[in-house]
Amino acid sequence: MLMNAFSIDVNVADFQEKVIDASRHAPVLVDFWAEWCAPCRILKPLLEKLAVEYGGRFILAKVNSDQNQDLAARYGVRSIPSVKAFAHGEMVREFTGALLEGQIRAFIDSLIPSRAEPLRVAALEARARGDAEVARSLLVDAVQLDPANETAQFDLAEIHIDLRNVDAAQAILDTHERTAGNVDRVRTLQARLKLVNAGTGADPAALKARIEADAGDLDARLQLAHSLALAHDHRAAFEQLMEIVRRDRKWQDEAARRAMLDLFALLGGDAQHEELVREFRIQLARTLN
Repeated sequence: MLMNAFSIDVNVADFQEKVIDASRHAPVLVDFWAEWCAPCRILKPLLEKLAVEYGGRFILAKVNSDQNQDLAARYGVRSIPSVKAFAHGEMVREFTGALLEGQIRAFIDSLIPSRAEPLRVAALEARARGDAEVARSLLVDAVQLDPANETAQFDLAEIHIDLRNVDAAQAILDTHERTAGNVDRVRTLQARLKLVNAGTGADPAALKARIEADAGDLDARLQLAHSLALAHDHRAAFEQLMEIVRRDRKWQDEAARRAMLDLFALLGGDAQHEELVREFRIQLARTLN
């Protein structure tokens, strides 16, 4: 048996301290086992080895289910070995039986905060301060440290969009779009990227002058809408797009309607824009019907 500071025996008397309370600082895996259980004799040494290898990134708490039957019943242990994972004071995941080492590693990795997380948080703070270049550098380091961190990858794509590094942002989205767990965020990033592609380089004053000279200049209205959205003047952007739909809903293969849908996708996840999105969704529906 591998004895170490990260692999401990626990009973009903100290379960609160060593599992519930301890899980607020690092994930705790509770292995319910018994002497007579053959699969337990396979799993327990493997978990002990991994506890040593992970060096405190999780704690292994071993509970003899025969000697702690009330504790086993409390957590619904019906067969052993049974492993319950605790984080932030709550049981969050579990598995039963002697899994393969690769499966156990994947289970543990899903519980442990990424090593890149402190860098990612620092990058978000830098972005909030308006220091996008520092945020970009921190996120590049975070992604190099943990390439599988999807959140950091998409944060980096967002910073690239802020900096108008369109190709770099698109490369990240192209690489991760099909496997992304957060489909809504991918849609939002794609909508932002499309907006940057459409709005960069437009001169709002010149576009407004074109519209004043010819109210039917739909191309100028579309370019102005993209420019306004890029400047976060979303209401004015929606108004230009709605005017195009009213004048010619079929123009350029319904370009204005499609641009509105992209803008809905971009703003839809933000509570502060909820009323604005609802208002123009209704306007668009009424105009098209």
